[in-house]
Amino acid sequence: MRALLVVNPAATTASPRTREVLRTALDRELKLEVVETGHRGHASELARQASIDGVEIVIALGGDGTVNEVVNGLLADGPHPDAPDLAVVPGGGANVFARSLGIPRDPVEATGALLAALRTGRRRDVGLAQVDSRWFTFNAGLGWDAEVVARVDQARRGGAPTAPSDYLRAALGTFFRSTDRRHPALTVTQTGGAPVGDQGSSPLHESGLYLVMVANTAPWTYLRSRPIGPFPLASFDTGLDLYALRSLRTLPVLRQVRQLLSPRTSALRGRSVISAHDVAEFTVTASRPVALQVDGEPLGVRERAVFRSQPRALRVVA
Repeated sequence: MRALLVVNPAATTASPRTREVLRTALDRELKLEVVETGHRGHASELARQASIDGVEIVIALGGDGTVNEVVNGLLADGPHPDAPDLAVVPGGGANVFARSLGIPRDPVEATGALLAALRTGRRRDVGLAQVDSRWFTFNAGLGWDAEVVARVDQARRGGAPTAPSDYLRAALGTFFRSTDRRHPALTVTQTGGAPVGDQGSSPLHESGLYLVMVANTAPWTYLRSRPIGPFPLASFDTGLDLYALRSLRTLPVLRQVRQLLSPRTSALRGRSVISAHDVAEFTVTASRPVALQVDGEPLGVRERAVFRSQPRALRVVA
């Protein structure tokens, strides 16, 4: 089987020696080509070319950003049955997509699980999501969370490794110093026909929002080993879940954070909370440019974004 191993050399949890062990193990089972990424967007370029060249499986060794780029390369022309399969060996800090699929966090263990799946032909079709033309695997957000992602990304570009404490400091810094907590900018309007959880059968239309978070699966992220997310029902097998806030006042936000840190089987509650489950499509408009992130990667600012669910978009070896 022809395979491409796309390696992010900056992967935080896979040392050069570990990467060589993984390459050797995979090379015994596959006709393997290994390429290290050299710039942002490179993984997407490599995956798209692999699809054109008829490669059967593309393996992403890196974090969620690397996986996102590979997915966008594989689906550059939309989902199609001849697209290469995707495999993931976690190498980042959070590895939310891989962990949501039950892939071990340790790169060596993940490679062993991948080899076992290849030998038995184990595959899974997963639903993915898009914001406009950009695919994402597990989450996206407009507002405060995207501002936090942009702030951490700026520090990461300086060469510093990231840790959960970096996100916590960035969240507090943006909340108290830069996020506009007085003038809500966002409106959500449902345009797809899937059922909506907390909104009953009525189409979703809410304005006066400060923050919109969108999930394709649960959890939203991890705090070390603890899963965090306001959408416990989100799944690769359903549409999109949505969580939005009408208020960024300190006390309501602290109550939400307390709920986020508690194990949950139902959506978060509160007078300032909007939540929805299994939505096919919706549009977010903004009265001013608002930060956008997908899968933990900043995408600049937007005044309009269309979110769509795409069932069974990609085949994953897992």
